[in-house]
Amino acid sequence: MSEYGCQTMAGKMTRVLMRRPAQSLRNADPKKWHYNHLFNAEQAIEEYEAFVRLIEASGAEILWMPDEDDGLADAMFTRDASLITKAGVVLLNMGKPLRAKEPQLQGKILAKAGVPVLGNLSGDARVEGGDMIWLDENTLIIGLGFRSNRAGVEVLQALLNPHGIEVLGFDMPYWTGEEACLHLMSVISPLTETKYLVHPPLIPAALWTLMKSRGIEMVVAPADEFEASFGLNLNVLPTQPDHCIMIDGFPKTKAVMEAHGTVVEVFPGDALCMACEGGPTCLTNPVARQ
Repeated sequence: MSEYGCQTMAGKMTRVLMRRPAQSLRNADPKKWHYNHLFNAEQAIEEYEAFVRLIEASGAEILWMPDEDDGLADAMFTRDASLITKAGVVLLNMGKPLRAKEPQLQGKILAKAGVPVLGNLSGDARVEGGDMIWLDENTLIIGLGFRSNRAGVEVLQALLNPHGIEVLGFDMPYWTGEEACLHLMSVISPLTETKYLVHPPLIPAALWTLMKSRGIEMVVAPADEFEASFGLNLNVLPTQPDHCIMIDGFPKTKAVMEAHGTVVEVFPGDALCMACEGGPTCLTNPVARQ
């Protein structure tokens, strides 16, 4: 079994990079970090531990990135700072300037864990992990919005094309503005490699057409819960095919997935996920999936 390389979205997760929120989150200025009125650092830390218990129960090995009071409050959202492929890790370039130091921190932790660095993004080339979905092992799709851009796609193409990986970019809508975070994975969450939980109104038409042509089953999430959750009802993490973790409080979305054969586990996430604009997929960066 490979110790690294994650070019699928829903295979059994065997190794994952995570970071416990601690002093950096306690000291965070909610206005500076764009956290909303639900933010409560101590409650968020408690909610995170409930999430950790679910990850541990899945059997995945957790690689921990320490919070050394470095002021990086968003670094608990480990998905965004790197892309871990079978050829090594690509250190990304964050669209949110406050997160600029995170990719290099992840690179150091991953190098110690035996994951080589394949390359990195710099300058104007930007991509965040929440904007990336593996359509299959050789096709990476990227949402182009306020956090990821065409220059980032071009760098990833140069790095990944030699390894047989095609990189495709699709324009995302404005939605609620530049400061908010509409990632591609805000509107699409794979439940298996061929079944996605989706919010169709915000999916690029060309991408919708591509997914249909691939025979992907679209499970439509309730629109009212999408609005109520700021899109986080779609932030669903598969620990293996058709076995997922989501934030508690969105029973209609949970029921829709269950009706389509998916086992769903929940954890409380108001102060952590709803407040800080990131759900269970954002809180994990899968290092290896079977």
